Amino acid sequence: MTEETALIDFREITVMRGDTLALDGLSLKIAARENVAIIGPNGCGKSTLLKTITRELYPLASEGTSARIMGREQWDVAELREHLGVVSNDLFAGSEKDPRGLEIAISGFFSSWGLWPHHHPTEQMIERSTAAMRQMGVEHLAKRRYSQMSSGERKRVLISRALVHDPDTLVLDEPSDSLDLAMLKDLQSRLRQLAQTGTGIVMVTHHLHEVVPEITRVVLLRKGRVFRDGAKREVLTRANLSELYETDVEPVERDGFYQYW
Repeated sequence: MTEETALIDFREITVMRGDTLALDGLSLKIAARENVAIIGPNGCGKSTLLKTITRELYPLASEGTSARIMGREQWDVAELREHLGVVSNDLFAGSEKDPRGLEIAISGFFSSWGLWPHHHPTEQMIERSTAAMRQMGVEHLAKRRYSQMSSGERKRVLISRALVHDPDTLVLDEPSDSLDLAMLKDLQSRLRQLAQTGTGIVMVTHHLHEVVPEITRVVLLRKGRVFRDGAKREVLTRANLSELYETDVEPVERDGFYQYW
């Protein structure tokens, strides 16, 4: 992979979810280590786009279309996780397994939820996982079970899990979901630190307040297509957001953060 290879290069892709057209001829290119927010209302195709990026879903095969991640169409999911750290509450929804914090972080090496008898983590894996938890301020949760953690603690442990490979980019799905104000500010600070030290951030959300100042580009999705794409200040306008959400939305910016009225 060359330095110029795009992280994501989707050209005219179409993705179905059952009988529903979720992405409709979508084209999107994101550079390596670029910080981007993908924003849109519920049902616009955000979760489908995320799952296409992480290779949980594939687009329909058609002439003239392509869906490349770092220059490649085909990936083994475990190999892809070494380059893309995925943080989503839905990754293991419904699992009855209730692992401890350090087990969750280590399981990032195995693309699993917690550890199983056939997993044999090395000392290097354990050290790297402990370092990732320390980086996110959750080393004290190493022995605490997931069910006993707060929403903010869970989120930071999941980010630790995604960081064990030292990925080029973090892909985050609704990162502040269920967080109170203190937890939100802490998460924002840690995401900013990651972005400032060279980790790319690709954030999928419908909350403007999640868009940290280091994110310089915003993509608006509507009905499975790119509605607007460009520099943050040029895209997050009253006209664009009001048309996107079909109601009057007035964005307000302060110190690089956005809120809306």
